[in-house]
Amino acid sequence: MNRRDALSRVALLVGGSVIGAELFLNGCKTPDKKAVAGLTFTQDDIAFLNEMGETILPATSTPGAKEAKVGEFMTVFVNDCYEEKDQKIFHEGLLKLDEASKKKNSKSFMESTAEQRHDLLVDLDKEAKDYQKNKKDGDPTHYFTMMKQLTLMGFFTSEPGATKALRYVAIPGRYEGCIPYKKGDKAWAT
Repeated sequence: MNRRDALSRVALLVGGSVIGAELFLNGCKTPDKKAVAGLTFTQDDIAFLNEMGETILPATSTPGAKEAKVGEFMTVFVNDCYEEKDQKIFHEGLLKLDEASKKKNSKSFMESTAEQRHDLLVDLDKEAKDYQKNKKDGDPTHYFTMMKQLTLMGFFTSEPGATKALRYVAIPGRYEGCIPYKKGDKAWAT
């Protein structure tokens, strides 16, 4: 039995109609997925995004972006939350990043060494910041800015990021507005 049938039967049992039932039921409908033609992510794209994320947030004494599966997170977020124009920018950005790697290192991003990847992303980050400074209203966001933001969000909202890279208390106690900070302490997960 689905929710619509259940609510209808409950309404009949209580002798009337449930006020606002149609609005309530509209919230239960699965939205139509309008896949943007040709903009699907492959397993290679996910692996590429994981490697790019791992270059931004490498594993150290804490897990890296790859362990947090930021590539999978980015694909879901881009498909479900980005507008079509931003989806296109993101997808084209994958190709641009790889082209930039071929231009700088004479090999694809996936074939490059960790140091070459790092140097490339530092250059792209500088390019994105310069673009942001000179950006006019209505100009799209730089593709690398999108990728970097999604990497950070995907990592710090993941279980490994929130529990191993940040301080995490599953069931916090009372609120303390002023806690002494010691240099080197991890930030708190929320």
